[in-house]
Amino acid sequence: MAACQDPEIPKWTLVPEPYSEDDARLWLAAQSAARRGGRRVELAIVDGDDRLLGSIAIARSIDGRAGEVGYWIARDARRRGVATRAVELLSTWAFSELGLERIELLAEPGNTASQRVAEAAGFTKERLLPAHREQKGRMRDFFLYVLVPGSV
Repeated sequence: MAACQDPEIPKWTLVPEPYSEDDARLWLAAQSAARRGGRRVELAIVDGDDRLLGSIAIARSIDGRAGEVGYWIARDARRRGVATRAVELLSTWAFSELGLERIELLAEPGNTASQRVAEAAGFTKERLLPAHREQKGRMRDFFLYVLVPGSV
């Protein structure tokens, strides 16, 4: 809950602002249900001392052949390669264990940090998706980045 008080996290994600203890409980319950359904895996990113560095998830498409990765990184863990390494590890795992044929990463045009992470993790920028997804009350544009097996 403390990490999600950083305004950069709700700015680029679906994390509500302000973020309360009730929000955290609801989120944990939703993740548990999604995991049971086999559609989403959400993981904590921690260091060797089990200190929270961020969160990363992969959600499978309806047909199960593709996935979308999303993440956030705590303020004090940024610019250290944490996001890139987490995306690389999750992508490698998702290709081998989930049998995915494609992984997508969406980054808003203003979110240059996520664009750098996608590129550093081996994703290719395919195109801009105008008004692609509603987020916090408005349709937002996203760049679509794609990774296929063998590119990690």
